[in-house]
Amino acid sequence: MGKKGQKEKKGRGAEKTAAKMEKKVSKRSRKEEEDLEALIAHFQTLDATKTQIVETPCPPPSPRLHASLSAHPEKDELILFGGEYFNGQKTFMYNELYIYNIRKDSWTKMEIPNPPPRRCAHQAVVVPQGGGQLWIFGGEFASPDGEQFYHYKDLWVLHLATKTWEQVRSTGGPSGRSGHRMVAWKRQLILFGGFHESTRDYIYYNDVYAFNLDTFVWSRLAPLGAGPTPRSGCQMSVTPQGSIVIYGGYSKQRVKKDVDRGTQHSDMFLLQPEDGREAGRWAWTRINPAGAKPTPRSGFSVAVTPNHQTLLFGGVCDEEEEESLEGDFLNDLHFYDATRGRWFAGQLKGPKSDKKKRRRDKTAEPKGADQQGRGGAGAQEPLEVLREVATEDGTVVTTKQMVAAPGSAGQPLSDEEDSPDAAGGPVVEPSPRSNAMLAVKHGRLYLYGGMFEAGDRQVTLSDLYCLDLHKMQEWTVLVEMDPGTQEWLEETDSGESSEEGEGAEGGAGAEDSGGEAGDGLSRQA
Repeated sequence: MGKKGQKEKKGRGAEKTAAKMEKKVSKRSRKEEEDLEALIAHFQTLDATKTQIVETPCPPPSPRLHASLSAHPEKDELILFGGEYFNGQKTFMYNELYIYNIRKDSWTKMEIPNPPPRRCAHQAVVVPQGGGQLWIFGGEFASPDGEQFYHYKDLWVLHLATKTWEQVRSTGGPSGRSGHRMVAWKRQLILFGGFHESTRDYIYYNDVYAFNLDTFVWSRLAPLGAGPTPRSGCQMSVTPQGSIVIYGGYSKQRVKKDVDRGTQHSDMFLLQPEDGREAGRWAWTRINPAGAKPTPRSGFSVAVTPNHQTLLFGGVCDEEEEESLEGDFLNDLHFYDATRGRWFAGQLKGPKSDKKKRRRDKTAEPKGADQQGRGGAGAQEPLEVLREVATEDGTVVTTKQMVAAPGSAGQPLSDEEDSPDAAGGPVVEPSPRSNAMLAVKHGRLYLYGGMFEAGDRQVTLSDLYCLDLHKMQEWTVLVEMDPGTQEWLEETDSGESSEEGEGAEGGAGAEDSGGEAGDGLSRQA
């Protein structure tokens, strides 16, 4: 009895501490958010001059980070919205809307009146009703110098059939935040976590909200049981059984004055409706699936495959010292099968050209080769590959890549059980990166952009890759990019920050402007 009372008291104490911190952050950030509101209002005035829908064929979008990429529910199209870009001196914010036509392999820039303000690190969810709707909540706006942040708590819907934006005003929703996660569950949007950051303070969330798509009403859920600790940038997906999976994420805490320590979470939870009904109570359950789990990381990207597995790509594994942060960037694939409660490492088979010959010669292989190729006791460890790219200013950018050894963990999507083919020639695949944008359409995974770091330099990508998830043979490059050609301006001490001009046009990139907030967004969002 005494222990239970102590536990409840401790829980109430933690809630009070979190409430105090939120009040403190809110007070300190109010002033800087008021400063940014004037800049946001200026950009909205510019947007208000656009009163007609304009569709313009265009080249692929410029490099950007923390945008959203969504598959159209009815058409063979991908929808790219928002994002940011940092060139070493200045942060650019976007609210541009691009459409990628999959069959034509072409891009169109869509200018639709009254769009949401410029933002990044928001969440976008597509639902099929009404000819297709794209719902967007929250995100953040950064000042051109990357030192101040405005966190949105607004909700927007893009009606895809009529090509119109609508702001949906409803009280009782989440507070302003970035790096949260949101999914469509039946006739509701379910939102979890995120963070709010000002110049000096920050707070992470683990609250859960539901938005009813029929009544347009927000409600805060109070799930039973012990759920995830506050975090942002986690995996959130709906299982075939109707539960919601939360995996991993990132948070940081202050260990002493001006020193923060980040945590890359690797725990996993199920959020389940107790009776399966939309209006019922929810409950948290911690789970520990078997299989080839991803190594701890942040900045990974998530999509859902045609057979309802959750796909996880890339990210960054940080080595954090007291005053520095270095990361190993990844480009591996993992799949979580909720039906079997198991993780699988994604293994590409390579080109199919010699498959028949390999099958005929299989009997001549040593007895142990087949067992090792199937990930048995003799399975090899991943290989570490270093790549160097020379930039136009002479800087040599080195990236580290973990490549699965031949014959390592199997591939969960294919019905074929053959080990991967050892094809000749260079392997075509996305370079190691974090925060890539993913979407799945007709069984194909589309991967756009992302970023990696090389010393103090941040490289923001704009390439586009495609992978057939049924065949799992090889990546196809749809848009190429040479990271060495990207402009990078060294930091200046002048404190210059133009609030117009380029900033009004910009909209992608990372806030890695040398401050704590910039260094962290690629992990948090």
